[in-house]
Amino acid sequence: MASLPVYRWRLAPEGLATFRQLRALGLRPGGQDVAAQLERPRRRRAPLIAFLYRVDLALPVRPMTPARWAALERANAARRVCPECGRDAGYRIPTSLGMCVPCSDNSSQFAA
Repeated sequence: MASLPVYRWRLAPEGLATFRQLRALGLRPGGQDVAAQLERPRRRRAPLIAFLYRVDLALPVRPMTPARWAALERANAARRVCPECGRDAGYRIPTSLGMCVPCSDNSSQFAA
């Protein structure tokens, strides 16, 4: 079993790009395997790792269709509704709270 080549931060060869770099070019990995790995050393913690893909094998990003836009809109709308009070909060409900801020404040008063 072969391991991936590992490059240090900012020393990757031409023709390889991270997922975000591909996206900035209007491309996606397109099902290709990871070609290499990029490591950024960090003090006192594990290094940051990014996977590199070949640019020549990347495919164009799929365009957003009206059905995809509608599905995205429905998903975002569902994340705005508070499960406690059922109201549209006007913002995306934080997953750390699990409810809108007023409901969170009310529940924290009773917990103490």
